[in-house]
Amino acid sequence: MKKVIYIIIFSLISIGGVGGIYFYKIFYESNTLFNDEYIFIKIPTNSTENQLLDSIGKHVKNLSKFSKAANYKDYLLNIKPGRYKLENGFNNNQIINSLRSNNVPIKITYNNIETFDQLIKRISERIEADSLSLSNVFYEEKFLNDLGLDSESVFSLFIPNTYEFFWNTSAIQFRERILKEFDRFWNDSRIEKSKKVNLNPIEVMTLASIVQKETPKVDERPTIAGVYLNRLERKMKLQADPTVVYTIKKRDGFDTRIRRVLYKDLRIKSPYNTYVYRGLPPAPIVTPDISAIEAVLNPQKHSFIYFVADVSNPGYHLFSRTNAEHNRKKRQYTNWLKKNRIRR
Repeated sequence: MKKVIYIIIFSLISIGGVGGIYFYKIFYESNTLFNDEYIFIKIPTNSTENQLLDSIGKHVKNLSKFSKAANYKDYLLNIKPGRYKLENGFNNNQIINSLRSNNVPIKITYNNIETFDQLIKRISERIEADSLSLSNVFYEEKFLNDLGLDSESVFSLFIPNTYEFFWNTSAIQFRERILKEFDRFWNDSRIEKSKKVNLNPIEVMTLASIVQKETPKVDERPTIAGVYLNRLERKMKLQADPTVVYTIKKRDGFDTRIRRVLYKDLRIKSPYNTYVYRGLPPAPIVTPDISAIEAVLNPQKHSFIYFVADVSNPGYHLFSRTNAEHNRKKRQYTNWLKKNRIRR
């Protein structure tokens, strides 16, 4: 009888050992199949079991063992979308734990982008939401009406910066975040400053885009902003060359290279051409950076109305109070253009 008991005990121990080895191999043996220190994999929203296995299959040595481990841990019943980090040498247990809780955000930076479509395309290349769904939520009639915007001025909502988004951010979630960042940026202090220059936040963004395109020199932007605000106060046309350049690009394509604005360009009929139409264009001609926005909110107080490029100090301008003074200073620029044979 004792012999039978010993046999049973030995058999159970053997079975347990075999089972332990089996579970060890499924859960704790390294199962990654890449040479890099780590990789990121993307699990789309509403992925099925087969789609999950397709996403991870090329990164593991044994997909069958991964599938069994995922099934044992009930992960296949709750597949989470996102962008996940897998480290070289991870076992199935570590892989599944990462897929459950380590959704790694993406940093997205945008600045100096000329159109809404360009911006949306760039965003759609970084997150799961595609460009069509992103465009649709921003062009939604109720959304635009609630904010007093239209399909052009909605471009003013984007405050250039570096933001973190989860890869599986939906179009609606992205829109909510952009609006939240806009409201956060336009605090009481900035709202009060915008009132002092007789502009609302949307108009500030538009003027700031012109200021940014007018000069890359951050220290000169408050002076440039002061000129345009003086023109607006006097009901003058802004006559901003960057808006003419934008008009040409909008007509001919945004990859068009323009080195010089010609007199014939000043007559192009477009709401963005401030030589033809009085006041601000319908929307920003670029996503203005923070320095350009702050330049409009904190302009230099002066009586300048005109300015022209200073060829002796590249990137900067010469400023004038009268047209006669401006014309004298303008000659150095036109002579420089002729000397360098810059026609377009």
